[in-house]
Amino acid sequence: MHERELRAFVSIAETGRMDQAAKCLGYSQPAVSYQIKCLEQALGTKLFVRDSTGARLTREGRMILPSARAMLSLFESIKSVAA
Repeated sequence: MHERELRAFVSIAETGRMDQAAKCLGYSQPAVSYQIKCLEQALGTKLFVRDSTGARLTREGRMILPSARAMLSLFESIKSVAA
């Protein structure tokens, strides 16, 4: 599990679309899709239901979202201490 994967996960959860999340993060849409695929494999669960209108969190995704946000906050804290 990597910071990029968590950032992609939270961004998709917030925007509801992979293409919008990619744009916000400055990544390509295939890169964001790959990051989610890797995160889903690492966690052993699907995080999103994808359809033509976007991406919706699964039950597991909704349960993981607060922890992912907390981890990103910790990453930011570590970076500010190190700077």
